[in-house]
Order: sequence, then C-alpha cells, then structure tokens
Amino acid sequence: MGRAFLIGITAGIFAAGFAFADSPTTTAVLSSSETVVGETVELQIKVTGPGDARPPEEISIDGLEIHGTGQSRQFEIHNFSTSSSVTYNYTILPLRAGKFTIPPQIVHAGGSLLRTPELTLNVADSPGRSSNARPSRGTQSQSVRASDLVFAELIVPKKTAYVGEIVPVQIQMGFDPRVRPRLIEPPEITGQGFTAQKLQESGQNSETINGRPYDVVTYKTAITAARAGKFELGPVKAKAQVLVPRARSAPRTRSRSPFDLFDLDDPFSDPFFSNPFAQMGERREVEIKSEPVALEVKPLPPNAPPSFSGAIGNFTMTTDAKPKSVQVGDPITVTTEIAGRGNFDRVNAPVVEDERGWHKYPPSSKFKQDDEVGLSGTKTFETVLSPNEKKQSLPLLAFSYFDPVKEQYVTLRSEAMPITVQGGTAATQNVATPQPASSRTSGTTPTRAAPAAAAAAKPPDILYQLTQRPRATESFAPIYKRRVFWGVQVIPLLALIGFAVWKIRRARINNRQAQRIAALHHEAAQLMHNLRRKDASPREYYAEASRVVRVKTALASAGRGIDPNIVDAETAADTFKLTSDDRDRLRRLFEQSDEWQYSGAHNGPGRISPENRREVLELIENLK
Repeated sequence: MGRAFLIGITAGIFAAGFAFADSPTTTAVLSSSETVVGETVELQIKVTGPGDARPPEEISIDGLEIHGTGQSRQFEIHNFSTSSSVTYNYTILPLRAGKFTIPPQIVHAGGSLLRTPELTLNVADSPGRSSNARPSRGTQSQSVRASDLVFAELIVPKKTAYVGEIVPVQIQMGFDPRVRPRLIEPPEITGQGFTAQKLQESGQNSETINGRPYDVVTYKTAITAARAGKFELGPVKAKAQVLVPRARSAPRTRSRSPFDLFDLDDPFSDPFFSNPFAQMGERREVEIKSEPVALEVKPLPPNAPPSFSGAIGNFTMTTDAKPKSVQVGDPITVTTEIAGRGNFDRVNAPVVEDERGWHKYPPSSKFKQDDEVGLSGTKTFETVLSPNEKKQSLPLLAFSYFDPVKEQYVTLRSEAMPITVQGGTAATQNVATPQPASSRTSGTTPTRAAPAAAAAAKPPDILYQLTQRPRATESFAPIYKRRVFWGVQVIPLLALIGFAVWKIRRARINNRQAQRIAALHHEAAQLMHNLRRKDASPREYYAEASRVVRVKTALASAGRGIDPNIVDAETAADTFKLTSDDRDRLRRLFEQSDEWQYSGAHNGPGRISPENRREVLELIENLK
C-alpha cells in the first residue's frame, strides 16, 4: 500500500508538471558554421515542451549529405514543475565547396507545427589546419625516431574572425600504441593576442598513417581574440614519456620484427617488443609540438546598436511575463531566453527601450550549455519591472548581436504583451450641488400662470380658495437627514482620499530611492572586500574594480539618479574631479577591464602582481 501511494503521488506530480508546462518550442544549431569538403558537421534540432515530437525524416540540400544519427531525451524537475526536451542529431557531409543555407525545418510537436531557424554553413576547399606536424601519409620515412612516433596537430576551422568572437579549436595528439605513452605536461596553445578556454578531452580513436597504427586523442577548446590584427595560433606543445629500445654499445645483427614489413629500420623491430620481460627498453622524455596556424582578426564594424553588449554569433530570443494583471507598484517578472551559438559570456539581459512609467530592477541570469566548451546553449534572464502608473502593455525589450556570417548587426525585439495595471491616484469626482428650492420653483409655464394671474385679478375675498398643490414643499426634517447635506460632504471626503493616495505614492518613491542607495552601499562594501582577496583571477579582479568605481560614482551623484551601468571612465573622473594622472590611471583600469571582459576568457595569465593590486586599491580608495 505504501509503495502504491508513493507511485500515485509521483505520477500526480509528473502529471501536474506536464499539465502546466509551457507550449513546445524548437531550435537548431550547428556544431560549426564553417568546415571543409569531406569533414562532417553535426546538426542538432532540440524540441522542448510537452507532447511527442516528430522531426523531419529527411533533409535534402544539393551539395550536402544529411543523415540522422539518433536522439537523446532529458527531463528536469524544478519546484514540482517538470520540463522535457528531445535532441535529434544529424550528420552533414559536404560534397563540394560553397555557401549552403539550411532552410527552416518543420517539427510536429504537441499538436502544433514548429519551425527551426535558418542556418548557414560555409564549406572551403581545404582545411585551415597545420598538417606539417602530422606524419606524412603520402611518402614513407626512411629513418624513424622516437619523436616520429608521436605527433600533435592544431585544427582551426576558420582563418578569419572578429574581435570577441569565439572560435572552436581542436587539438589532436597521436601516439603509436607500442610506445606506451605517459603524458607529463598536457597540451597547451601558445601565442599572444588571444585567450583560450580550458581544454576538454572529447574522445579517442585509432588511425593508420604510413602503415602504422596511432591512437589519436582529441581535445576541444575555444579561443577569443582580444584585439584586431594578424596572429599565429600555436604551436601546441606537450611533453610525454615513451618507451623505446635501449641503445647498444656495439652494433650487432638482430632479427627483424614482423612490424618491420618494409625494412624501414623501425625501432620496434627490436626483439624487445616481442618479449616485454627482456628488460631491454627504456623510457625517454619527448616534446610534442605542432605547426602554428595563421588567423586574421578583424575589428567589429562601427555604429553598433545601443543594445549591443558584445554578443557575437547567431541567437534567437523568446520572452514571457507573469503575472499579467497587477496593481500599480506591484512586480512583474519578465523571463527572457536567448538561445543559439556564440560567446554567451558577453550575452547580457535585453534592454528596456522605453522605461518611462516603469521601475527596473537588476536582472538575474543562468546559462545551460549544450556542448563541451559552452559555444551553444540557452541563457535565461529574469528581470523584475514595476509599473508606476496605469499601463496597457509591457515595454519592448531589445537584444543586439553581431552575426559574423552575415557580417552585420542584428537586433531582436520582443512582441508587445498586453497587461492590466489597476490603481493609481483616484480622480476627484464633481458632485453637482442641488439648486435651492426657490430657483427650481421660480419658473412657471404661461398656461399655469394664467390661472394664477386670473386669480390675482379677482377681487379679494376673505380667503381665496387653493385650486392646486405647490411644486415643492418645505420639510421640517433635521439637516443631517437631508440628501443635499450628505452630497456636499462627499466633496471634501474625496479630496482627502486623493491626498492620502498621493502621500502614499510619494512615500513609496522615497523608500525605493533609499533602498537603491542602501543596495549600492552594500554592493560597494562587498566589492571592496572581494578586491582584497589574493585568489581572484585577472578577469574577476578588473571586472569588480571597474564595477566599484561605477557604484561609487552613482553614490556620489545620488541626487541625479545616475545608473551605475552607464558610468564610464570620463564620467567618474569628472564626478570626483581627478587630476590628469589619476584620470589616466582610471582610463587604464577601464581599458584592462574591457579587454578581459570583451575577450570572453576563462583562463588567462594566472595572477596579478602585488604592485598592480596596490595601485588599483589606492586609486579606488581615494575616490571621495
């Protein structure tokens, strides 16, 4: 009975989660937007939401062979809310060079038809890779050394990129399986002008080169150029210990090994490798080195949109808001999902194009990556907006990015979402004052005046006879029981209510300003505490240093209500009236912060010198 009860509860939770799940959505990404003839690219179509999805069974494009390779399903439960997604994988094999467009594909899900975004694939004639480091496949070597039995290769799928663009990179290291390799130093990409993410080992396979088998290990990472120019990536360097036959003091005749089929003087033709217990081998340290790869980095075009924060790639945006019926001053949570492929570390929350009548709070974000190095995924932002007056729709949100394939800026805007905002200052109603009884009865018609005039014309009698009742009769009731009295009292009552609403609104505005100043003071104290840590990376250190300058500038200009996010080096220098030397130091601080933030680095140089830390702290502490 207990197990049946638990099963029933779990099924109810899943049913409730699916019942209240959102409508299904779909997106599509390529593992790389550039490749060469003969090298495959992976296409992923992801469907999120309830219902069974049915992807396209066949994608036919002239010049490309596209085949489905399988699917994977994921379930997530957050606060009793269940969501599921299915990812359909396809392999694309280019047959010729050119620029190919993969049109939107129709996906059937949840009883509706969904369309994937349009994708572009550039195919070149030859790969942009360093092939000199790999053993030649076309000719046979006449002298084989221990260093010839290992190789490293740096593979870069494109030869040109933009500043801040993330470029996927592969490193392949091959070992003859008979050397029993032992890696001493992992592979590292050398060079200047770019930063690289942490290497991720993605797989291992076997290849045959010049008749010899190799175990090839593939590492994946991504690089980001920090400035424009022509650079050389690499070479890739690594160190390993390999097992080779021990050198003899005098040459003697030895038997050939079955491995030495072509009489290549292979060191593994030594009888040692046919008898591993003969103690005739030795371990030798070898350096593995690849050839460098040339990369040209171009600057971003000028005249970027106001909502551009450095995002480069290909993205889509969806927006939702809850609740849609509120009172003036109540919060509305706007959820924005930005999905696609690019440098997500530079993807910031969309900006509100018209903030008049709204109060915006700092957004929160979370990122869910879809690959090993975080090139593709979904970043979710939650922004709280509070209406200061009656509104009929939410303001439009805008997000801009640079598309390196189209070589132009793209701005995404949310659709207009109707809402209902109630409350606000009540309008004073005009209450008509009843006219005195004398004014209401002063006008008489000629037909009724005639008898009265006729009666007046009669000779007076002792008492004349009343022939009709008057229109209004006087009342002897107390004044507080009359309608006119209470009608007049409504006017000051409405005025008092309006004044109270106005005072409450002013108190809320003043309280919100006080909360904002208190939050800035708390943030500045926390940032100064973080700056005194010694384990912060250069990227975190300069980001927090520039942020505390912005926060201090906003506090110093509290009367003007300056937003810290729009403060630059010149604004801060003018606010604190810095000297020319301090102004130059502040500019360098902001430039270093932008370089580290703009490059999208996750592993730059290890530490910051104590002199630089002392100089930055001295500059910030003197901002008063």
